Amino acid sequence: MLELAFSTEDVLHIRFAFSSLWEAVVSVRALRHPADRALHLPWVRRARAALADAGTDLGPLLDLVLAPTHYIPDFLTPPPTTPVPDLAAELAAMRATTADQVRADLVRLGPAAGPFAGRLADDPASGLAELADVLREYWEVALAPDWPRIRGLLEGEVAYRARRLAEGGAYLLFGDLHERVSWSGDTLYVRHQHWHRSRALDGRGLVLVPSVFAWPWVYTISEPPWQPTLLYPPRGVATVWEAGRASGPAALAAVLGRARAALLAELEAPASTTELARRTGLTAGGVSQQLTALRGAGLVVAHRAGRVVLYARTAVADALLTASTGR
Repeated sequence: MLELAFSTEDVLHIRFAFSSLWEAVVSVRALRHPADRALHLPWVRRARAALADAGTDLGPLLDLVLAPTHYIPDFLTPPPTTPVPDLAAELAAMRATTADQVRADLVRLGPAAGPFAGRLADDPASGLAELADVLREYWEVALAPDWPRIRGLLEGEVAYRARRLAEGGAYLLFGDLHERVSWSGDTLYVRHQHWHRSRALDGRGLVLVPSVFAWPWVYTISEPPWQPTLLYPPRGVATVWEAGRASGPAALAAVLGRARAALLAELEAPASTTELARRTGLTAGGVSQQLTALRGAGLVVAHRAGRVVLYARTAVADALLTASTGR
């Protein structure tokens, strides 16, 4: 169990971000042990085929991202400093890790690490440069083709969490974040099987980082010098690899029409027009037309997140879906 004690200052410094580098590093575990992460099997099949075709050598990465151990060296996943991910900037931050920090993380990783860990400890600067090249190639081959759908889900999650924080503070923010995460008094509890520590955040706050490939676990960084960070799977992660046509509740479809009912059902978490088109099988233009009608009826709201417009259900739409499904 990890216990993170918050002060008022820490609550004020909660922030949200997502990370290209985190997704790349954590996804390696899905590649290595897909049986433990069956949700990602459609991606695993595509990624393995693409990596084989490209002849990508993941050796250095596989030597550091181990299983079943739950520790990933913190220098591989420095907490993101901006809300919008930039792989080049994140790789530069990784390469800037001090030699002492790299060696300390490798000691914590233990003797199970592969031979690359030894080379990295001997010459951290050269090793980090080699690792950055491997991660960049891995990203381009295995993750870049699916990044738009991943990013859409993560942007929707950040918007949802920000709204929860605004509406009800830490209690609402953490209340439905993950079954292993709970909030009581001024302390956040994260249930880790092999990690037991109590820490005061000391005004540093907490970075919340949704990650598709974190599923089904949560990951944390709590050791100095990093800003405390919690990585967790976003709402709606089960839909990320789905393709084809979705349908909404039959009773609601009879009133609103099948397309609008399907869109409302898919908006459990905020999503973009492109993402909704992928999930429902409708054209992007068709989705836009239906969302305009739903927005006019007070069932959907829209807000901009960077260059993307995200749509979310209103409380009225939530009530309609609840009534139509009998929940």
